[in-house]
Amino acid sequence: MASNDVMLLCRPCQAQIISMMNTECILEPLSLPESPGGVAAVESSPYVPCIFCKECYLLAEQNQLLLKHMIIEHKLVIADVKLVADFQRYILYWKKRFTEQPITDFCSVIRTNSEAPLEEQDNYFLLCDVLPEDRLLREQLQQKRLREILEQQQQERYDTSFHGMCMFCNQEFTGNRSVLLNHMAREHAFNIGLPDNIVNCYEFLSVLQNKLDNLQCLYCEKVFRDKNTLKDHMRKKQHRRINAKNKEYDRFYIINYLEFGKSWEEVQSEDDRELLDNLEEDWSDWEEHPMCAVCLFCEQQADTTEKLYFHMQNSHGFDFLKIKSEHGLNFYQQVKLVNFIRREIHHCRCYKCQEKFQSKTELISHMEETKHVAFLPARSTWDQPQYYFPTYENDTLLCTLSDSEDLTAEDSSEDVPVVSEDTSNLKALKQSSVLNQLLYEENKSQDKF
Repeated sequence: MASNDVMLLCRPCQAQIISMMNTECILEPLSLPESPGGVAAVESSPYVPCIFCKECYLLAEQNQLLLKHMIIEHKLVIADVKLVADFQRYILYWKKRFTEQPITDFCSVIRTNSEAPLEEQDNYFLLCDVLPEDRLLREQLQQKRLREILEQQQQERYDTSFHGMCMFCNQEFTGNRSVLLNHMAREHAFNIGLPDNIVNCYEFLSVLQNKLDNLQCLYCEKVFRDKNTLKDHMRKKQHRRINAKNKEYDRFYIINYLEFGKSWEEVQSEDDRELLDNLEEDWSDWEEHPMCAVCLFCEQQADTTEKLYFHMQNSHGFDFLKIKSEHGLNFYQQVKLVNFIRREIHHCRCYKCQEKFQSKTELISHMEETKHVAFLPARSTWDQPQYYFPTYENDTLLCTLSDSEDLTAEDSSEDVPVVSEDTSNLKALKQSSVLNQLLYEENKSQDKF
């Protein structure tokens, strides 16, 4: 746009320029500086200079002070600052270029108050990616930042010196970050994503821990009076997750660095639109991603039951197929056995001798050394209605169980309560309900104390 042109802006653009002239305005979303544990700063200096003069401002204050200074003192507006991957390098580049050529060679000129007398009119200069040189610079900075982020992510991925504590049970973990993240997902149903999709993990966990320390819910971000109230709220409301709409977490996910100027929501919506556009395409070669089942005794996962059974037999001495065959277990009995073992392991208690341990590692070592892992307790101990209910809600192993092929109909004729859709005798249904037995056992156990 030529500087001679009188630019007639639409009302929203005029309002934006006028608001920028206000000395109290905040021009871009504020963000705190990244911790030293993240990607290192490109420049050693924490200051960034003005493009036109010798004024310098802290890099962390770029949005609040430097941009305001350049608008008020030099009439320069930089468009879409939040999409500039490296603000310091961006400013240094244009500082050099503006000394080589006039500003009007790069910037569009915006005239405000065009209908007012000439002395009351102001010319503002707009620097944006409409200029090919500016767009190329932004893309290069974005690519450089992506390389740095991927290097950081790769370093964290293979780092074995990680040390962190679970935010829910205070258990300490060392080694790789995936051990802690998988623990929180499995034991506490708190899943922030696959470890390979996360970067600057230390800082991410620190941000989440600070919220919990301030008694703030991670999802709805309400503040509560004490820790117990917060825990009950997050459990009952299923708020043991982070809010995907919170932009504060975007910098911890690789997807937000992949495409220039696009957030994960925009990338995802584009993928969804492509799926809708291609509904009529041939899907015959599409393969479903396998669901991984988790070992009963450790965190090992397998995409088939055969691999999982082989692991449990070779690593722990637990032959599930042999136990299933020798005891003639039908589907429902297998479900109860799996849920029983999962609950005992979760409580760090040996299901053979009932000895309790401080950690799962100690428990598994004991069970493997004493061979207790291969010996089930009496059937009456685990073949109980309470074990119809899964210990873990996302236990994929339960979905892969099946009746033994050599079991006859007579062998598998356990009385499994089935409620028909047209039950007419509600009183008889209540009397025969499996919940009565659970309630009776609960009251019986309380009477002992």
